Amino acid sequence: MASFRQRGQALLQNRTLWRIALALSLVAIVILATMDTRYPMPSTPSDKLNHLIAFLELTILTRLAWPELRAFWYVPALLLFGLAIELVQATLPYRDFSLKDLLADGLGIAIGLLPWPGLPRAGKVDLRNSPESL
Repeated sequence: MASFRQRGQALLQNRTLWRIALALSLVAIVILATMDTRYPMPSTPSDKLNHLIAFLELTILTRLAWPELRAFWYVPALLLFGLAIELVQATLPYRDFSLKDLLADGLGIAIGLLPWPGLPRAGKVDLRNSPESL
């Protein structure tokens, strides 16, 4: 019988699960970011906090989905995603472009890059999963 720790590790190593979660999060964030603000939506009291939480989540999901990928590759992609959202919002009559939102996105990414328990470090080879360990 697998222990709780072993089950947790197996869950953390399920890349397919995290890739699906990342794709769903990206879609949900685009929908929420472009939705008319007259309609009620899940939110924190601060728009900047919403941005920080969203990009913290995207960073952690990216790290789980592609643990071997270095931040050099996905941080610019996440920042470009944030910029794309702001550019789309600039064209919507009920939304505005905000550099402060981009700053909050960057802060969320930076927090997501911190060491988190259970998250593998990029480029760290785990010999337990290599053929040589057999």
